[in-house]
Amino acid sequence: MLYQMVKFVAAPMAHVMWRPHISGAYHVPAKGPAILAANHLAVIDSFLLPALLPRHVTFAAKSEYFSGNPVSQWFMRLGGSLPADRETATAAQALLDSAADLLERGELFGIHPEGTRSPDGRLYRGKIGVAWLALKTGAPVLPVALSGTENVMPPGAKVPRFTRIGIKIGAPLTFEGDHRNARDRRRVTDEIMAEIQKLSGQEYVATYAASVKAGRS
Repeated sequence: MLYQMVKFVAAPMAHVMWRPHISGAYHVPAKGPAILAANHLAVIDSFLLPALLPRHVTFAAKSEYFSGNPVSQWFMRLGGSLPADRETATAAQALLDSAADLLERGELFGIHPEGTRSPDGRLYRGKIGVAWLALKTGAPVLPVALSGTENVMPPGAKVPRFTRIGIKIGAPLTFEGDHRNARDRRRVTDEIMAEIQKLSGQEYVATYAASVKAGRS
């Protein structure tokens, strides 16, 4: 009931403010689990798919989004996002365990494999949590390319701007391997990022975005 109320508010608002062009939505299964793996350009990214897709999507969003700008807090809570604490391995694993539980119940889970927003619009190396989930649960992965969202709330913006955004959803990907094997996790993650790059057309950088932001590239 709460989710339907949220959709009643969020979907019309998103359509009016950002006039989204969505392609490939038919790839989202009508029922059963799937992982939506999207590039990450702006705070608003974790809100869009839950707002615009007909099925409920629980997205992972960094915990800072829930305690910073009041607008971003509102978006995250409205979209039903899960706070992702990136400071400790224990917290990161707890998030993945919660996501696995959702998938095993037949729900949709969304994740930004880059782990943080792109500092310059390019696509950065993915973290292996998305592969752990795919291999652990067997859920298909849908690559997602967002575009134009960096213009909605650029860093420092206090309120969202009216603009146009794009969402491309690719065909489902399935993988074989052992979620406990580091090589399998890396291979699967790289394959997912390659599919996101095909959809987005972004330049790919084989470095973690967080390292670039920290000046360690």
